[in-house]
Amino acid sequence: MAGLATPMAIRVAATLDLVEHAGPAGATAEQLATATGSSAPALRCLLDHLVAIGVFAAESGRYRPTDLGAQLAEDAPEGIKPLLDIRCAGGRAELAFADLLETITTGAPAYERRYGREFWTDIDAEPALRRSFDAQMRWRFQAQAPQIAERFGWGRFPRILDVGGGNGTLLEAILLAHPELRGDVLDLAPSAAEATERFAAAGLADRAGAVAGSFFDPLPAGADAYLVSDILHDWDDDHARRILVRCREAAAPDGTVVVVEPVRNQGSDTAIDLFMLMCFAGRERTVDELTALAAGSGLTLRTTTPVSNGRTALEFGVA
Repeated sequence: MAGLATPMAIRVAATLDLVEHAGPAGATAEQLATATGSSAPALRCLLDHLVAIGVFAAESGRYRPTDLGAQLAEDAPEGIKPLLDIRCAGGRAELAFADLLETITTGAPAYERRYGREFWTDIDAEPALRRSFDAQMRWRFQAQAPQIAERFGWGRFPRILDVGGGNGTLLEAILLAHPELRGDVLDLAPSAAEATERFAAAGLADRAGAVAGSFFDPLPAGADAYLVSDILHDWDDDHARRILVRCREAAAPDGTVVVVEPVRNQGSDTAIDLFMLMCFAGRERTVDELTALAAGSGLTLRTTTPVSNGRTALEFGVA
């Protein structure tokens, strides 16, 4: 449990695209070193460990990925590469666990200590990180978005504002499942631009739009429902409350705020809770904790509905 050699070796393999470079036929250490710009002797040492743990196989001096190792490929259905590749937002964030002691002793995010700026500032400063983060969110919701769209009563809300909705993956699913609805995504400019392209490609340009903005600023009024999906757990209580207050202000006097979140002990585990703390100073919350947070923002819980494997929709009205 204490060894770091294996998890770091797998991360380096993902970052160097070793599975893609080797291909099904495999390649020699020298060929892979040339393809990746690596030291051949050092890379051979890495490959030999990957063989020892079953990620690669070695035959006649050639290294090829096993079925296990094939999961590291960019197009593998498991979709784990962005969480391992340290060039991507997810893999980069995971490395901040090396500074977890600072988080536990001070309560401050280890990410900022390691990289010199908070996660959101970091990915906004690096377009490649922002693109990798949005791609990770797309993958994470590819199975869950249709479930969320079908298992909650969105049809009651003619117009939806997806607050912090990224590139529009979830809103697209909702609008496709409910042709009578209209909606908009509100997110920072790069994500809003991607959402606009996504809606056009899906044939939704006449029913869906995107607004560039921050959920800490006043939100556009007039929506029937303000959707906040997988947002609150990224923030501490003070920031999460500010987001809900902005939703309540825009929704008043008779609008609805729908929070879709992994709920603690109902779809989230202790590992993701620790990650949220380390990366954002955020946390997973119970239904009671989310209800109390919303109450402090002027919202009253109406219903809770399981909407996918690991996510619950909490519907709030303006108090």
